[in-house]
Amino acid sequence: MPTYNFVNYLWDDAKAASLDPVGRLIYRSNILGSDQRITNTGGGNTSSKISEKDPLTGAETPVLWVKGSGGDLRTSTRENFSSLYQTKLLGLQKLYAARKDHGLKSQAEDDMVGMFTHATFNLNPRPTSIDTTLHSFLPGIHVDHMHPNAIIAIAASARCEKLTKEIFGSDMAYVKWMRPGFELGLAMQEIAKKHPKTRAIMMGQHGFISWANDDKQCYTDTLGFIEKAAAYIEGKYAEKGGDRTAFGGAKYVSLSPEKRRENFATILPALRGLVSSEKRFIGTVQDDEKILRFVNSKDAARLAELGTSCPDHFLRTKIKPLYVNWNPQTEDLPTLREKLAAGIERYRKDYAAYYAKCKHANSPAMRDANPTVVLIPGLGMIAWGKDKSESRVTAEFYNCAVEVMRGAEAIDKYIALPQQEAFDIEYWLLEEAKLKRMPAEKELARQVVIVIGAGSGIGKETAHRLGKEGAHIVCVDLNEAAAQETANELLAKYGAGIGVAGSGLSNCGPAIGLGANITDRASIRRMLDDVAIAYGGFDSICVTAGIFVPSNTTGHIPDDKWGVTFAINVTGAYLVGDEAAKTWKKQGLRGNLVLTTSANAVVPKKGSVAYDCSKAAANHLVRELAIELAPLVRVNGVAPATVVKGSAMFPRDRVIGSLAKYNIPYTEKEETESLVAKLAQFYAERTLTKSPITPADQAEAYFLLVSQRLSKTTGQVITVDGGLHEAFLR
Repeated sequence: MPTYNFVNYLWDDAKAASLDPVGRLIYRSNILGSDQRITNTGGGNTSSKISEKDPLTGAETPVLWVKGSGGDLRTSTRENFSSLYQTKLLGLQKLYAARKDHGLKSQAEDDMVGMFTHATFNLNPRPTSIDTTLHSFLPGIHVDHMHPNAIIAIAASARCEKLTKEIFGSDMAYVKWMRPGFELGLAMQEIAKKHPKTRAIMMGQHGFISWANDDKQCYTDTLGFIEKAAAYIEGKYAEKGGDRTAFGGAKYVSLSPEKRRENFATILPALRGLVSSEKRFIGTVQDDEKILRFVNSKDAARLAELGTSCPDHFLRTKIKPLYVNWNPQTEDLPTLREKLAAGIERYRKDYAAYYAKCKHANSPAMRDANPTVVLIPGLGMIAWGKDKSESRVTAEFYNCAVEVMRGAEAIDKYIALPQQEAFDIEYWLLEEAKLKRMPAEKELARQVVIVIGAGSGIGKETAHRLGKEGAHIVCVDLNEAAAQETANELLAKYGAGIGVAGSGLSNCGPAIGLGANITDRASIRRMLDDVAIAYGGFDSICVTAGIFVPSNTTGHIPDDKWGVTFAINVTGAYLVGDEAAKTWKKQGLRGNLVLTTSANAVVPKKGSVAYDCSKAAANHLVRELAIELAPLVRVNGVAPATVVKGSAMFPRDRVIGSLAKYNIPYTEKEETESLVAKLAQFYAERTLTKSPITPADQAEAYFLLVSQRLSKTTGQVITVDGGLHEAFLR
């Protein structure tokens, strides 16, 4: 087996031998996609021409199995592959030639995509990729089309054609940049015919494609070409004096990790507000050695302005990133905030000018003009997307772009795709159709909601309810392990997302678990800063944390317990709102604060004076904060009646105490669940609906208040008590 230094060799003969032909294709795809040096998330495609039995005639027929539209090679299954009659695909060439002769070539290209459905084998519903013809028209039984950084570095260099011949000789041919589609497939077919010994084609400013008649050989060839390209690039760096010469060498020095964290926590909410002028974005921070080497370099501003080369890259990162010309050694954070605001305003104008210059009569309307990648010397990169997964992938793609620029500059000179070609990919009608086929976003999509008290009871249920609606959930609890457990439950349900960028908080999924003490302002601030680093900021906070200290037989509680009750149920809620207001103000985006009060706030009774008074204060705190935080933030409350089942406030001993207090029959040997059910039903019988109150009932109220369904409601307390007439408005 050859030695590989720049890619991972993962082929297992025993594993491959145990699979059918389609299974072997999936296996090859997965191991290729698992190495980001070979291809990026969602990028590249693979195929095999397999003899299948025609379901209509029973005769053997060649079928092209090829990765379909969407999906990711590293996680693809059989459902991600299209299957098409190979003879019908080849037959489309005559139809394409006829249509091209009678109209625009670009229209004929797009028409052919619709024709692929007529070549579908065995009613396979997977939509076909635009790259299907590349796989069909090449002679190899097995074909790999990859986007390796090392190969694209050559493809994006000014002397691409000459370098391809110099590095690969006759093994790899060259085709100039062409938009993926029918014409490119025909061009590759012609190259393969003219050069029968060629085993691969360099695709100008795009990637490469290789083929073989044996699938293992196809895999090893693919790795071999990438290995050779990477070795060539690293050899050039060695000649120049090493990586310190990358991007022209260093211009700025990175701030310390502690200072970077502090600065990110300060600027991210404001930046999120700026880039979310049309739709809210979720952020991913990256400040590792490689990205800092780029943003700190002398050539970073020049290269960033050129934009990316590979279409897969700029579909995520837009035509170019926003590079902020800030000196971390001599300029302060207020200056950075000013430069960010001015830079984003300038970026929007540049993007609008790019659209106006390149648009066609039938182009889709201009999309969001805000940058999705922001580069800051001394700090690093912030990538933005509609959710955490997309922002992580955006970061991954710009990392790929950086590596491409690094390689291209080492061997020659980096060149970007011409703006018109980039526009025609970004605003391709077929791409627009794909976007329109995407499912509608969930109700709380693009939202970050902090649930304090998420480790149990109402908080845990609320976290699950809001996560179901597409929100990113920050699970917070005094017990950090309990908060993380709830976050893990959400991740198991909704996935951790795809993409790999950054580390720690910045590399989280759609839910995280954090510890915080809401009676400690510094603890709250640390938690909110962690949220900013994880997601860029937040939108809503639900405070479900609370405490009930039962009185002794005299009906009193110790003075210190009185203080603890108010510290958690009132002061803690105030501190959360007061600290969060600073972040909301920086963001400039509308938000929600929902506090938990109680039906006890308006129902005086013996034995719970501290709790009842604290909840009465919490009721008024809702009204006060609604005024203080208006108009940016709506503040409301949820007032449950006694929630027994699933509540952390009702451990077994309190349940037994309550049963004894109300003379409800029970035995010490009964299971806790039975005791809880008895007490819950007792409380239910006191209500008009005669139904036990559950955490899920409360969670529904939280959902309503953080959604836009009650967008004009603020300063109100919604009771969820089953109809407790003693608590009626008075």
